[in-house]
Amino acid sequence: MNRWKSLRGRLLSRLALVLGILLALGSINAYWSARSAADVAYDRSLLSSARAIAESLFDEDGALYVDVPYIALDNFAYDISGRLYYQVISPAGRSVSGYEDLPAPPDGTPVTRDYPALARFYDSTYRGADVRVVSLLQPVSGGTLQGMAEIRVAETRGAREGMAHSLLRHSLVSLGLLSLSALLLSWLAVNAALAPLRRLREQVAARRSDDLSPIATEGLQREVRPLVKSINHFTGRLRENFERQRDFIAEASHELRTPLSALKARIELGLRSSDPRDWQQALREAQGSTDRTIGLANRLLSMARIERGARAVAEGSAERVAMQPLVQEIAMAMVPLAREQQIELALEVETGFHIWGEPTLLQELLANLIDNALGHTPAGGHVILRLRSPRVLEVEDSGPGIPEASRSRVFEKFYRDGGAGSGLGLSIVGEICQAHRGQISLHEGSLGGLLVRVDFERQ
Repeated sequence: MNRWKSLRGRLLSRLALVLGILLALGSINAYWSARSAADVAYDRSLLSSARAIAESLFDEDGALYVDVPYIALDNFAYDISGRLYYQVISPAGRSVSGYEDLPAPPDGTPVTRDYPALARFYDSTYRGADVRVVSLLQPVSGGTLQGMAEIRVAETRGAREGMAHSLLRHSLVSLGLLSLSALLLSWLAVNAALAPLRRLREQVAARRSDDLSPIATEGLQREVRPLVKSINHFTGRLRENFERQRDFIAEASHELRTPLSALKARIELGLRSSDPRDWQQALREAQGSTDRTIGLANRLLSMARIERGARAVAEGSAERVAMQPLVQEIAMAMVPLAREQQIELALEVETGFHIWGEPTLLQELLANLIDNALGHTPAGGHVILRLRSPRVLEVEDSGPGIPEASRSRVFEKFYRDGGAGSGLGLSIVGEICQAHRGQISLHEGSLGGLLVRVDFERQ
């Protein structure tokens, strides 16, 4: 399993990404802060050197001289990575001492407000190297010498860069250690935050395969509870499905046991007799019992197909079905059976309509309704199929009907109300109607029998 595909790995990777971005931003800020700190420190030293030189100015016979003290050039002695240059210019603009070609301040260079001095700081290039220069104006008065002398002190930027890089390294080390500590603390915090999920996983893993009871939500965090509630809702529906299947299997086993036991008894009875007529009677009774058992097994298989078809309809695989040709096809297929029972089967189409559904299930619906009507209609009776507006299917017969007190139970599996049959016909019809969002109801018909109405208007 790839660790980074886990929730813990994804959280930690995103936290590491955020910390990396913050580290990069912090490094940029640390670099510029180090540059600024180095500039402030070295600018102050430059100004101190210029002031020391300014204090050494003196005039003699109307001329300006300077006795540069050693301390003025020793401010940078601790750092051998930089070089220092100076120049003293008289009020008349004549170079008195130092390097005569030091660059002058560019036009418009402002006087610094950081120090109480007439000083200007600027960057330039001297002898192929980048330098930082301070230009200090020093009033001079004495004898015939009057005006402002200018002292320029320049320093190469190597020392500044070295100091900035040193500060940056220290900052990066501090930020790196801080990021690693934050990542470690984040790992501990993520593990603590995911502890409820780990306990939930262990609780589910320790369950038996048949344990579908709800998972307790006590002690779980608010963010985890919706997940657990959804799982409980799903397992609840799953438990209901299992219970329905278990009940259905138990009822089906009971219903199959009786005809199979009767079939075995008839065969054993025939085998104990030596009269061929008894054998024929036993075989005829066994044939009838076998037919009924096969019919029951077919109905049970139909229920299984209906459940699969209902899931298919619910999952969006329904198609648009024209009901008129479908009803006509099933009615024509049932005509021979109606004639055999001497029952008149008629079709009345007020209006044709379409519904969304599964054609095989709809054929099963019609076949069961017609078969149920034919099975309860005496010889010489009538069965009528109707398609009515807006989207209503009706099947009416002239049989004895169903008492109103029993109509609410006829859709239960294996309910017979004292009659013959498997007790699954109308149960199958009810399941198919529910899958197609159809509403089925039972009424007393105009022929004196039962009227079954299926309304698809809710589709």
